[in-house]
Amino acid sequence: MTLRARKFLAYAAAIAVLLAVFVLYTRPQIMVTLAEQIWFCFR
Repeated sequence: MTLRARKFLAYAAAIAVLLAVFVLYTRPQIMVTLAEQIWFCFR
């Protein structure tokens, strides 16, 4: 695989991860669960 192809795949993977995180943050229940987990971690 060429360097250009590896770079393209790396950028595509990074964009896919960022989009997945964005979709999760738009769901209110995920945000509540995440906040509760962080709260219980330091409690």
